Formats: sequence, C-alpha cells, structure tokens
Amino acid sequence: MTRFVKSHGLGNDYLVLEEAEVGFPLTPAAIRLLCHRHYGVGSDGILLLTKSRAADFGLRIFNPDGSEAEKSGNGIRIFARYLADAGHARADAFTVGTKGGVVRAALSREAGRITDVTVDMGRASFLSGEIPVSGPSREVIREPLEVDGERLSVTCVSVGNPHCVVLADTLDPARVRLLGPKVEHHPAFPNRINVQFARVLGRGRVTILIWERGAGFTLASGSSACAVAAACRKNGLTDERVAVQMPGGTLAIEVASDFSLRMTGPAEPVCEGTLSADLEARCRAGWEPSAG
Repeated sequence: MTRFVKSHGLGNDYLVLEEAEVGFPLTPAAIRLLCHRHYGVGSDGILLLTKSRAADFGLRIFNPDGSEAEKSGNGIRIFARYLADAGHARADAFTVGTKGGVVRAALSREAGRITDVTVDMGRASFLSGEIPVSGPSREVIREPLEVDGERLSVTCVSVGNPHCVVLADTLDPARVRLLGPKVEHHPAFPNRINVQFARVLGRGRVTILIWERGAGFTLASGSSACAVAAACRKNGLTDERVAVQMPGGTLAIEVASDFSLRMTGPAEPVCEGTLSADLEARCRAGWEPSAG
C-alpha cells in the first residue's frame, strides 16, 4: 500500500508521497484522482520525494489538474516539515532540489516543536524571457494587458515559476474567479501563469487574492506571496520586509536589494494513512471521475 501524509500551509493543502513507495505510475490521471475531494484523498496538489544530485532531497510538485509545477512556497515548507517528521532530515537546515531550482529550508523550533519553516526562494526576475512573457526582451513592469474587454496593469515576475501581479484598489473574489483563468490562459503567457490581485495597505503589508495555475482560486500560496512582495518593491510601494496577507493567513517575506527572496511561515500535518487497494487500482487504470 502507498503511504501518504496530508498537510497544509495556511489552508493550501498537499499530499506528500515518496517515489520509492508509490505502487502505480503517477500519471496526470492518477494525480487528478488523488487530488479529487470526493473520489480521492483531496488536495491542492501532490509533493513527491525523489532523489537529487544537486540537493539533499529532490521534490516534484504536481497541480490538481495533473500538470507539474516548477516551485511552490507552501509546498516546500510542507515538504521540509515532512522530511523532519519522517526522520529523513537529520539537521534543521537542508537543501531541496525542485524543477525551479535548488532552495534552502530551515526549521524553527520552540520546546522541540517545529513552529515555522524559512525558505530561501531564490532571486526574482522581471525579464520577459525568464518568466516567460511573449514579445521583445524587457522587464515586464506595469504593462497593460487586455483581458475580457478590460485593461489591466500588470507586473510579471518569475520566482522559479511564473506570476502575473495585478495591483488593485479593492479586492473582489468574484472578479478574481472571473478574470483569473482568462489571465492564466492569456496568449501573452506561453506556459500559462499564476495570477495575484494585490492591494497595498502600507510599506510593510499587502493583501492578495490568488488564482493559481492548474489549481484555481487558492487560499494561500508561498510563491505568490514572494512574487507580490517582489513586484511591490520593484514598483516602489513596499520595503524589504513585507507581511503578505491571504485568505488562509499571512506569510513574512523579505525582499533583498538584489531581489533575493526569503519566506517564513507555518506548515501543519493534518493526517497520514495508506491508499486503499481500490483507489490504487483506479489510479493504475487511469480512471477519471468524469468517466465513472
């Protein structure tokens, strides 16, 4: 039987699996089934422990639509907590190799209990070719984007995965649900993109709503929080240390002068168990809820 641990970072939940223990091919159909909240275990994605030549541990990150993500801030914090809880990490600081680069994670403890995880998320880039954004090579700062007959002002940034930040005076979840998927699939973004609507509350605080590529409306996202903090500092709106408030909670983000990013926040296990023989058989067979 395949073991799993389910954890969340500010309401953004993931299943953690170990590649060596998964008893079936982890195909896009199997990922969609496992993440399904009625037919599977239910989650916003899957974190898969793998081997890495470049880091202490390897991590593959899968969205609930079956696609693979380059990086996830909440996912990395959850994964780091799992490595410690499962006894894989003997020290409280180690490196994790992702598709979006190698990151360093460090655990904070009080009375022996893990309270927070800090992750060095790498350096933000606003260069169109590194995000990517179509068109000539440039930094994508406060550019107009036509979406559904509306002109949005966007700043795009890569933090190892792509983000489109829309600065707004007010935040409306219905508007995010309407425009989010249209921005995600906009022709300007050849690899699709994560979308954040952000309202600056002060030099040290921003509140955001998130439409996550491959997942939809999301309570929290670590990489989104980093992207927004970087975009706001690039636009001169915030300082080095920013509290990024999301529906699921708040993350502390540091944006250095070279736009290197550091994120600190919690990761909490919810439950652990084994997949049933029936669910594994359906994963192996490529069963989809829509086909059932």
